[in-house]
Amino acid sequence: MNYLYKLQISFSPGRETLNAVNSILGIEYLSDEENPSQWIYEVEQQESDAYFDFINSFLNIIETKYSDLEKLNIKHDDISIWMFYEYEHQCNMEFDPKRMKRIGESGITLCISCWQK
Repeated sequence: MNYLYKLQISFSPGRETLNAVNSILGIEYLSDEENPSQWIYEVEQQESDAYFDFINSFLNIIETKYSDLEKLNIKHDDISIWMFYEYEHQCNMEFDPKRMKRIGESGITLCISCWQK
């Protein structure tokens, strides 16, 4: 099993905006030549790796920075958290109410993509 988690922010194209998002979040973006209007931070997890609490980790990165992002015309609905999951036999997942409440209150979209290996 492999997991890939992404924190993704869409914005109007421009190097200035991209550099400003990097500065605000303190994390360098993942370069995406095909879509220069997205800032993406990725974490890959193997089955043998320790648990990665992607929802809380990503919300911790952006939660105190909404007002700075809004100055760049980046709204809550421009931000999404992704979980990509490759499975062999069955695909099951669960999220506890505290994480779901926190992401719901943030206005951030949670996206999940699963496919069979």
